Amino acid sequence: MRRSRNDTLQYIYMLCEQYEKQGLVIKGSPMPVRDYAQFAIMKFMLYIADSDRHIRDGEVDIINDCLGFSLTRDYVVRFVEEHRISADAIYETILSLLTVFINADIQSQAANGSTSLMLLEFLDELGLEFITYDGKYDDRQTKCMATLMLRLKNYRAAYLRSWKKMSHERINPFAPPVQNDPETRMETPAKPDADAIRKANEDAKADPKTGLKPALTEAPPEPEPEPEPEESIEDLLANLNSLVGLAKVKEDLNSLINLLKVHKLREERGLPQAHVSLHMVFSGNPGTGKTTVARLLSKIYQKLGVLSKGHLVEVDRSGLVSGYVGQTAIKTKKVVDSAHGGLLFIDEAYALTANTGSNDFGMEAVNTLLKAMEDDRDDLVVIVAGYTDLMEAFLDSNPGLRSRFNKQIVFDDYTAEELVGIFMGICSKSFFELTDDAKAAVESFFADRVGRKEELPGFANGRDARNFFEKTLTNQANRLATMVSVTDKDLVTITREDVENVQLY
Repeated sequence: MRRSRNDTLQYIYMLCEQYEKQGLVIKGSPMPVRDYAQFAIMKFMLYIADSDRHIRDGEVDIINDCLGFSLTRDYVVRFVEEHRISADAIYETILSLLTVFINADIQSQAANGSTSLMLLEFLDELGLEFITYDGKYDDRQTKCMATLMLRLKNYRAAYLRSWKKMSHERINPFAPPVQNDPETRMETPAKPDADAIRKANEDAKADPKTGLKPALTEAPPEPEPEPEPEESIEDLLANLNSLVGLAKVKEDLNSLINLLKVHKLREERGLPQAHVSLHMVFSGNPGTGKTTVARLLSKIYQKLGVLSKGHLVEVDRSGLVSGYVGQTAIKTKKVVDSAHGGLLFIDEAYALTANTGSNDFGMEAVNTLLKAMEDDRDDLVVIVAGYTDLMEAFLDSNPGLRSRFNKQIVFDDYTAEELVGIFMGICSKSFFELTDDAKAAVESFFADRVGRKEELPGFANGRDARNFFEKTLTNQANRLATMVSVTDKDLVTITREDVENVQLY
């Protein structure tokens, strides 16, 4: 690891020098990019070392060996005590360096972000070596590093995703200003200015036959848009972890995904495999993101090699049960066959067993499903979803259900702050910005709604945020229709008047 680590670090230094020659610098820092990289990596190791409040000799040795320093443990202890490095401070430091690498990838049209990914992988391996130098894991160090790396990976994925989108779509000139939250901030490559475009036209080569230059008034035909680049496993995981709220859900699923990664590694190395059941129960109230998470999981499983296709087939009782004897098994089998290689998501699955009358065939669908889950377990994942209490009754209705669905993920209701976050996210993606008093009114609305959710039969979590957004747009349209002149700014601005009279049921 030591030689590989130091070779990679020297390569990173070489890239830093190359990028600086290309005009890529650390914003707000007078340091050369190479020196800043060395400083950032040292700060990264000191942050991890200090996360358990105990600097060890072995940790100092790694710092010295990696960076070519001759620091003593006493010096490092004094330095750390004088300069406590917070999680946000180290994030901002590494982020500045990472942004240079991402922009270099963009300049070279590296859609997968190869050098920025290499930088993160290097930090991942260096952090792991640092934490386990004595053969042991420290929970505090592991948690601090994992949280930091997750934030950085999310930022990189969002940055590249934004660039890929802009590569295929016209940029909206009235997009809201970038937020100050470092996890959602994305700097975009500068567009050529008018003078640069004019000069490029003037310098255009003349036609060799006529000697004439191309007319400046004629715009070149726009190229056909390329297909949207396929999402990588890093993009998909970043999408999962960037969902608003769902902290426990993301924690449980990330643990399962890590288990699958190790399982795959053991398989590649010819080690014995233990069967891992991926069939799950998603329990929770409507609008808590169950379908969204299932859709992401189907793609993640495909990237991990668990599923061959990774598509999602979503059904409810009506898609499985027929009204005639002998037809339900056929109908269910067709749905299962269509989901082979992907994920079958059965919403409100409790409805299959809610009626036990002689003329109900829901249990026939369940029995057919159980057999298919066993026969196709190598290339089919089934997730059943519904209200928590009703899903418990569903699992108790057949002795084989609990053994097949031995993982249960609970989706809690969103808090008022999370619903505001969902609403603001929808606005941002649609190029809308809110005035300060409009945002205050939105916060007040959802605080009141969540506080009264037990008495509101129509409370629908995330769907409330989406419905609120749609009604807000209607109010905005009615307001703008009365104006004599509507500016571009008016079209992308949501005011208090647009949100204060919204009613949801």
